Amino acid sequence: MTRPIERRRPRVLPANPLGSAIGMLAALAVLYGIEFYDRATPPQDLEGNGILPRDPDGLDGVLWAPLLHAGWPHLISNSVPFLVLGWLVLAGGLRQFIGVTAVVWLVAGAGTWMIGATPGVHLGASGVIFGWMVFLLLRGFVQRSAGQILVAVVLFVYWGGMLWGVLPGQPGISWEGHLFGALGGVLATWLVARSTARRDSRRPPGTLTG
Repeated sequence: MTRPIERRRPRVLPANPLGSAIGMLAALAVLYGIEFYDRATPPQDLEGNGILPRDPDGLDGVLWAPLLHAGWPHLISNSVPFLVLGWLVLAGGLRQFIGVTAVVWLVAGAGTWMIGATPGVHLGASGVIFGWMVFLLLRGFVQRSAGQILVAVVLFVYWGGMLWGVLPGQPGISWEGHLFGALGGVLATWLVARSTARRDSRRPPGTLTG
């Protein structure tokens, strides 16, 4: 007789928690290294490589902006959510983590370049962080995972207030980067859900003889 296809249960936490934590710490160390270099070599002015909205010369900032920060307080404020949310996104594996991050990174950057406030340079990892946050809030619902929904509830209770950052009105804050980062998180969730459904539909049913 045939046996119904069994859906693989989505992971709530990374398969290798310690390895994933070390990976995120290494990624954060890169951000601190860049900031240290920027502070130690003022003539380099790495911050100038951020996003300059609607300026063709500032379009490459889409690639560099999440790696740059406007001083130590800016980077320090992003550090804990960067570590925690990135670690949780790694629950889907490194390949999914790279895909989700790439989608959020590009959507956040492109949207900021198109509608960002001027004059000024937009930079910082917060757009990616907002995208990760929204992805983690939605993934459990589209994958029908009670464990992931529980994680989403905890995140919303603890960090849900950050979502107000998608609204304009806070001086010196790139709400455009936050908004498009969040939209990138929505898109990444949809892409992951579609990929998972497609993979499950291709999996052949098992057979039992008797």
